[in-house]
Amino acid sequence: MTLTNQQKHICEQVINAFESSSAAGKYGLISIMDDGPHKVKQISYGRSQTTEYGNLEELLEMYVNSNGIYSSDIAPYLTKIGVEPLVNDSVFKQLLKDAGKNDPVMQQVQDQFFDLRYFQPAMQWMDNNGFSLPLSALVIYDSYIHSGSIMMFLRKRFPEKTPKNGGDEKIWISQYVDTRNSWLATHSSQLLRNTVYRTSCLEIEIARNNWDLNLLPIRAHDVDIYG
Repeated sequence: MTLTNQQKHICEQVINAFESSSAAGKYGLISIMDDGPHKVKQISYGRSQTTEYGNLEELLEMYVNSNGIYSSDIAPYLTKIGVEPLVNDSVFKQLLKDAGKNDPVMQQVQDQFFDLRYFQPAMQWMDNNGFSLPLSALVIYDSYIHSGSIMMFLRKRFPEKTPKNGGDEKIWISQYVDTRNSWLATHSSQLLRNTVYRTSCLEIEIARNNWDLNLLPIRAHDVDIYG
């Protein structure tokens, strides 16, 4: 599908607000979460938050190859990410904070990274399954950022088919968001229960019939999104 520049920007701003309570995104933000393999603590970093045991190495490799201000200092850590825990490495964490806050190269690389790793695959999934509405794009992009994909086990919990298979797009999106909301709200992990604000926001936009993302502002995690 093709979004206007404003519609894509709105999607990005909403996700930024979900992840960092800022429409613009906090490029130097570090969070420590116990959501790594076997619930170990891990670093979550950047404008839309990528993780130590996820795609952080890829992001930092892109940055090092772009010759940013802190590239030579970060380069030795590339072989350590995901291999040895870095949550207690104060030097590494400070480098990440400084690069995100002070280096425009890191900010540009993050924009490219989150688009390449999450936004484009989300839009490809939309195209493959017959979706076309901007609010659908936001819902699907949020799932890719938050969970890495549209999760099959959730799709099995509601009856509507995808548009490609003859279903109604608005009904599918509504049922998916409702199902995901219930899953988050009742999850055994407090960490996931705490993220129910994401689906609550999306449910409000569905109830407002904001399918073109033209009803602004959108209230996302206590942040007003104006596009």
